[in-house]
Amino acid sequence: MKKPAHSEAALQAAVTELSLAVGQIIRRLRTEGNPDALNLSQLGTLARLDKNGPMTNADLARTESMKPQSMNTILAGLEQEGFVERRPHPTDGRQILFAISSAGHEMRRQRGIAKRNWMTAAMSELEPEEFKTLVAAIPLIRRLVGS
Repeated sequence: MKKPAHSEAALQAAVTELSLAVGQIIRRLRTEGNPDALNLSQLGTLARLDKNGPMTNADLARTESMKPQSMNTILAGLEQEGFVERRPHPTDGRQILFAISSAGHEMRRQRGIAKRNWMTAAMSELEPEEFKTLVAAIPLIRRLVGS
């Protein structure tokens, strides 16, 4: 039997600290990249429409694992902000498709820029050795995610 490379206590402490640090980075990126203060459901819906194209309320609700009534509230808010628009369904006149608007695309693009700008500024404050250490850790973090 292979002997563990690290004590159980050291491993658990590292897991806790890494989980907290990753969570803080995610929350900070979300904050920096969300000047419109959209909630996670709204952001997820926009991302889904951006990736999959126009969808019905029911299809979006099913994909996002929520009730159609809840999705309807999300879509109404996004539509009011101008981030989604209604389109007629090509084969069923009773249904409406929701699509991300040009304003929605632009908002998502600006969010990406804001996130990268914050991360660039934060990383530029690191000492050269700290920067090298962080860059060296990226493949390890990717390996953790892939396992």
